[in-house]
Amino acid sequence: MSRTTADGSTHLTRRLVQLYAGLTLYGASAALLVRAELGLEPWGVLHQGLAERTGVSIGVVSIAVGAVVLLLWIPMRQRPGLGTVSNVFVVGLAMDGTLALVGDLDGLGLRIPAMAVGVVLNGLATGLYITARFGPGPRDGLMTGLHRVTGRSVRLVRTALEVAVVATGFALGGSVGVGTVLYALAIGPLAQLSLRLFALPARGGAAAPVAGGAPSAGSGPVAAPASGQAILPQ
Repeated sequence: MSRTTADGSTHLTRRLVQLYAGLTLYGASAALLVRAELGLEPWGVLHQGLAERTGVSIGVVSIAVGAVVLLLWIPMRQRPGLGTVSNVFVVGLAMDGTLALVGDLDGLGLRIPAMAVGVVLNGLATGLYITARFGPGPRDGLMTGLHRVTGRSVRLVRTALEVAVVATGFALGGSVGVGTVLYALAIGPLAQLSLRLFALPARGGAAAPVAGGAPSAGSGPVAAPASGQAILPQ
């Protein structure tokens, strides 16, 4: 095996490790926010509200919502990647697994630290997942697809989507609170730091661009295309 082939194999292996470590950590961090009971990220509010009404676990609801959102890509001619499909399943399974391991937390002395750790881990997970460059998550592909199809700004589309999911989730019984606000304020800086921390060098040796700006709060990780081309900031 030539050195070039070996280097390429190592690079791909590291990208795959970052992809699945990031997705697993993202699901675990979302589960900590659930256990904290102090408010969830926007899409988490929707997932929890649907879980309350259907009796299905929040992880399974997350998978179902991700699959439905992915179907909405079809008329917009969005192209999913490995990271897109993996996002649908791995995050939800990691959420349910973590919730099974971490029971109910009694008292603010446990719930506040769980909230803080959940937000920080979510930021780290976002950087891990984005820098793997295996394609956007289904919810973020929906945002960029609507931006392209409607011609509206990314910020306007993002805001409209997140207001809609929070309002719907809250009406269904999802949790909105200080954790929702903390997430909205902290996730951008945390994810930006994480992007720099976990950035992978391109095959030529330089760090590959992964994002044009910080991810949006609660929309799930935004990933750059596998080519390394930067995507629009949310």
